[in-house]
Amino acid sequence: MTARTPLSTSFTASSTADEVARSVDLTGIRAIVTGASSGIGIETARALTAAGAQVTLAVRNTAAGDAVAGSIERSSGGIRPRVVRLDLADRATVTSFVDAWSDPLHLLVNNAGVVTGGLERTREGWELQFATNHLGHLALAIGLHRALTLGASDRDGARIVSVSSTAHMRSGIAFDDLHFERRSYDPQIAYAQSKTANSLFAVEATRLWASDGIVANAVNPGGVATGLQRNFTAQQKQSLDAAEAAGVFTYKTVQQGAATTMVAAVTPQFAHSGGHYLDDSQEAYTVPNDADLAQHPHGVKEWALDPAIAERLWAVSADLLRT
Repeated sequence: MTARTPLSTSFTASSTADEVARSVDLTGIRAIVTGASSGIGIETARALTAAGAQVTLAVRNTAAGDAVAGSIERSSGGIRPRVVRLDLADRATVTSFVDAWSDPLHLLVNNAGVVTGGLERTREGWELQFATNHLGHLALAIGLHRALTLGASDRDGARIVSVSSTAHMRSGIAFDDLHFERRSYDPQIAYAQSKTANSLFAVEATRLWASDGIVANAVNPGGVATGLQRNFTAQQKQSLDAAEAAGVFTYKTVQQGAATTMVAAVTPQFAHSGGHYLDDSQEAYTVPNDADLAQHPHGVKEWALDPAIAERLWAVSADLLRT
């Protein structure tokens, strides 16, 4: 890959979502945040709403979503986000969500994610983490492409934020066995593959849709204690503790974790530039695929930004979604 200077901002690892959005007026902006009933998703939706955006909470549990919407309404002075059901592992709900959306869309935050403690599959037989974290979001973005195009013409560009993770450094894409039908199942490797896919999505979405005014960027929120860890096995918890002890990450607050999402969503540096991977509110530096995670906790591996891999993954994934 050609070396270049990564894009930078004035924000840091300790910045909060509110600080990023403080000087931004998002009045008239329509935004969707998936997984907005817990953790970083709540804080992202709250910060966007506080800046004036019309936010839709796309959630599996609408009762939890309604509670979040009420809390945001009280804290934002009366602006209440919409709540719509979306289960990314269920293609029927993705289709229903897309079919019901009729407005221009300016911002899509693919925030939702799942971690499993063992092998789980969708009704199609797809490995659940890959199906939810990647395939579901891909289907959603493709289905909302026209709305994003309308939003781009309406507001000089539309953005997609794809929430990835440092975990991407543990695995590339195993095209010969995406769904662990032949290899032994390791939930950490499965999660890592899905997070690499989240980054590659941003690369290919930008290549395909930049001419429509749509750019996509991937973000690593950093170490944040959220409901995502509720299904961790003892081994997964031990691995997380070991990574923290090795200095791979330092825990952030939820407000700090959502800051990098907000940087990709609202700052001018990423308004018309996509295919980047952000960490601690900056574009991350690229490291070789054999780089050690402990030595490069804020890097992004080449396999997560490779255009050829991104194009192939999109094609393979789109074929799966058509079956």
